[in-house]
Amino acid sequence: MNPTYFLFLIYIVVSTLIITYWAAKRSKTTLRFYVASRKLTGFQNGMAIAGDFISAASFLGIIGMVAFRGYDGFLYSIGFLVSYVVVLFLIAEPVHRLGNYSLGDVICSRFPSRQMRFLMAFSTFIISILYMIPQLVASGFLLRLLLNLDYSVSVMVIGALMTLYVITGGMISTSWVQIVKTVLLMSGTFLLTLIVFSHFNWNIATLIEDVKGGTPLGKDFFLPGHLYDHPLEFLSLQLALVLGTAGLPHILIRLFTVRNTFEVRRSLISSTWIIGIFYIMTLILGLGAVALLGTDALLERDSTGNLAAPLLAQAVGGDFLLAFVSAIAFTTIIAVVAGLVISATTAFSHDIYHHILKKGKSTEKDQLRAARLSAVAIGLISTLLALRLERLNVTFLVSMTFIVAASSIFPVLFLTIYWKRFTPGGAFTGMMMGLFASLFAVALGPHIMNPVDGWIRREAVVSIYNPGILTIPIGFMGAIGGSFIFRRQSQSLKEFQKFSIQAQTGIHSGRDGNEKFDGN
Repeated sequence: MNPTYFLFLIYIVVSTLIITYWAAKRSKTTLRFYVASRKLTGFQNGMAIAGDFISAASFLGIIGMVAFRGYDGFLYSIGFLVSYVVVLFLIAEPVHRLGNYSLGDVICSRFPSRQMRFLMAFSTFIISILYMIPQLVASGFLLRLLLNLDYSVSVMVIGALMTLYVITGGMISTSWVQIVKTVLLMSGTFLLTLIVFSHFNWNIATLIEDVKGGTPLGKDFFLPGHLYDHPLEFLSLQLALVLGTAGLPHILIRLFTVRNTFEVRRSLISSTWIIGIFYIMTLILGLGAVALLGTDALLERDSTGNLAAPLLAQAVGGDFLLAFVSAIAFTTIIAVVAGLVISATTAFSHDIYHHILKKGKSTEKDQLRAARLSAVAIGLISTLLALRLERLNVTFLVSMTFIVAASSIFPVLFLTIYWKRFTPGGAFTGMMMGLFASLFAVALGPHIMNPVDGWIRREAVVSIYNPGILTIPIGFMGAIGGSFIFRRQSQSLKEFQKFSIQAQTGIHSGRDGNEKFDGN
């Protein structure tokens, strides 16, 4: 065990535990535990959103995807970045104005029912767990590389540690861990990018020529077609990535942590700049990994590509830089998993426990206890599932999560805000059809069913790798069709106008019962 690696990781763990201890003293109420008392500034929240969004799969998986697949690998990054335009212009401000703690609040502000709350909470569980799995997979690779720990032990240690952060610190701890992670990630990635560029005398043409020599693809490395054979695959992937962000619960609940819509806009603009700069740097690092190490050497060390960034850091900066970059990746895992756990625990304790089981009559102490117990359960389930996914590139697992979110939550959320003829029956059918269509399409697709190296050794039933182009329309058609079938449940025009004014302007009957405006 290299002492440099060990000391860096211990430093990260101790630092985050100090943040958690500080936050634990301030997380005694549900307002503080769920949304950090709504006291984050827009820039702070923007950094936290970027920390929540730039996952270990992005930091480790995208660089490996660029190194192995060239142009096609970088298109993953483009979809992630463009997705925030959809969130900013269509979803962010209405969600902030309509919700208190969870997405269940947003939907139930128009369709108040226990069934809708349960359905939104269930979808949040599924998406959070699916997104948590690739973070834990990445952590297993990372600790195995650094400390020579067994993959299973690494995953269990990380899963337990991340659950501890949420149990004790809530959203306050989660937010500040994400902010610290963003500062470390951007500074470390920028430093590594400069070092890589310096190896090519700051000449991009030299870098490109060396890339052609380091990959068996040659000059074709910079052309499309090395990941998927058909353009329809990439159209489907981009559709899922762009719309999926607007359906990710752990991203959307961050909109409740600021006090008004002006800060919401600042949050998303700040996060978009941070994310955009980061993905440009991942492109350079992916090219640098090919030019300096070569595709064959990367494949020999790790066939998934998940360790391309740490191996590049070791090649250009030795053990110290490897330890630094790996510590950043470790912090990335901490921040993202904590955000996912807090979104799932909020859905359980606020929506299911408080509103459904206790019918709105539970105490804050009871809700906090339920949240902490659910955090343990969610962490355990995710850890057990991650133990079975060691050999998959974690970027695929992230794209699968986006497909589920884009097919289930996004159609219901979008139509709830903007369509006056939308009904509770339409919301239910749209959510169920989108959720199960996406899960079945992925389970029956070539990532799972493959005669060569799949979990199920047979030809895939669904031949497309990214089935978002099939499942997203199913989610919308289920929601629209269900609304026409259950037409009697439709709101009156006056009720929808009242809801729409609240969603778009902030003029509504506030939490204290008085008329107020939240549009500044």
